[in-house]
Amino acid sequence: MTFHWFLPTSGDGDQVGAATVTAGAARHARAATVGYLTEVARAAEAGGFTALLTPVGSGCPDPWIVCAAVAQHTERIGLLVAVRAGFALPTLVAQQAEAFQAVSGGRLALNVVTGGDPTEQRAYGDFLDHDARYARTGEFIEVLRRSWRGGPFDFAGEHYRIDGGGLSGPLADPPPVYLGGASPAAEAVAARQADAYLMWGEPPAAIATRVARVRARAAEHGRTLRTGLRLHVIARHTAAEAWAEADRLRAGMSPERIAAAQARFGRMDSVGQARMTALHGGGSGRLTVATNLWAGIGLVREGAGTALVGSYAEVAARIDEYARSGVDEFILSGWPHREEAERVGAEVLPRVTALRVAVPH
Repeated sequence: MTFHWFLPTSGDGDQVGAATVTAGAARHARAATVGYLTEVARAAEAGGFTALLTPVGSGCPDPWIVCAAVAQHTERIGLLVAVRAGFALPTLVAQQAEAFQAVSGGRLALNVVTGGDPTEQRAYGDFLDHDARYARTGEFIEVLRRSWRGGPFDFAGEHYRIDGGGLSGPLADPPPVYLGGASPAAEAVAARQADAYLMWGEPPAAIATRVARVRARAAEHGRTLRTGLRLHVIARHTAAEAWAEADRLRAGMSPERIAAAQARFGRMDSVGQARMTALHGGGSGRLTVATNLWAGIGLVREGAGTALVGSYAEVAARIDEYARSGVDEFILSGWPHREEAERVGAEVLPRVTALRVAVPH
């Protein structure tokens, strides 16, 4: 089982903030300077996390540049860099990955993002519809991998045409490719092309169904596929303390901010975003959607909208339950990210390890 943390490149604070946009975001009390992001990265590194997921979008800085800077101030932790497929040619991204591996000591992983907000996509100059974007993503990853093999190659697809492309020589340490998405189109691309398939937190039974389905699709192509789960964490010594913290975060979400966020989410064509919204229905009447699983984050935050809430032991037990459902990797976060990386690394991860040792799976 592998644990990663999140790098808040749009800013940080003690309230739930947006990750990739500026509209409706909470005020970030801590600017995302290289100095502060390094503090978060070092806390995660010391806490036993393997890599840092970085977002990509109109409201956050370019992840390549930020992560290259943070890599110079850390020693071991990996950088899971988000790349928006279609916004740069895969042959160029292959070169960027080669350079990043050289300057970071081989610590790169790539999270290929297809995009789920048509308004944002058009603002970047991309007018493809949902399924066409995933078809392009599939070609993007194929060209990327072929580029890393080195030597000239040709490719003729619907979205990319390459004549004599490729790096000058094989990339010795090609980074693993992560891909998220809840639609059939996303699952199809992941099954054929990805190393790891990422999901946002839903009740364990739903996650188990999705894991089984996407792995079966990968097996049809003669492949095995790792799966990952993106969750926030609100863990304290006692359950009462944890739920009090969830209540505090909820109190920081004004009705106006919730309404604006839900209106924005409603225009998206992301199946994953629709699944997050369905958990709470756009309101705050029923936010506990499974044991220790709270959907309040998704009232204002795009993307991953659920948190595990409870005592350290309860949260560890829920992580173990997801692992028994087939999840291999967890990408966790909490506000503020520096302090919560320390807390989760010191109090939750060792308890998960103890559970796995006590009851081997």
